[in-house]
Amino acid sequence: MGYIINGLSPKKFADIADMSDAELAKAHMLRVQSTSQRGFPCRISLQDTPLGEDVILLNYVSHDVTTPYNSSYAIYIRPNVETPSVYLDEIPPIFKGRSLGMRGFGDDGMLKSAALALPGEADAKICELFDNDEIAYIDVHNAAHGCFAARVQRHGS
Repeated sequence: MGYIINGLSPKKFADIADMSDAELAKAHMLRVQSTSQRGFPCRISLQDTPLGEDVILLNYVSHDVTTPYNSSYAIYIRPNVETPSVYLDEIPPIFKGRSLGMRGFGDDGMLKSAALALPGEADAKICELFDNDEIAYIDVHNAAHGCFAARVQRHGS
């Protein structure tokens, strides 16, 4: 059994790229410039934003379910990324070197199990969680800041 990790669809954010700073502020979003090589992880490319590039900081509903586990938090997106990244049985760059909170959910949107993956442990923790047949998908969050990183889904048999 394998897994797949997809970046968010840029179509969800198409109208944001051309918004002025005032329009973004009115919608509770903010354009910022990456001030370091790490720390501005794009949820479309699943890579850290290059130094000096603009990103949009916005609130994103990552777990849109009608259970107590509905969740949203701030994320960064790079408005110029047109194609979401796809990682099949491999860890995306934004997971590497970070401590990650992993929440395993069932098809019913309820939490079935969770794990903390320290740097270098993401693949093993994903496989451990998917050993539980009740888990349909895993939402990965940065452990320190709590923001949504990506969803991991089962792939293959």
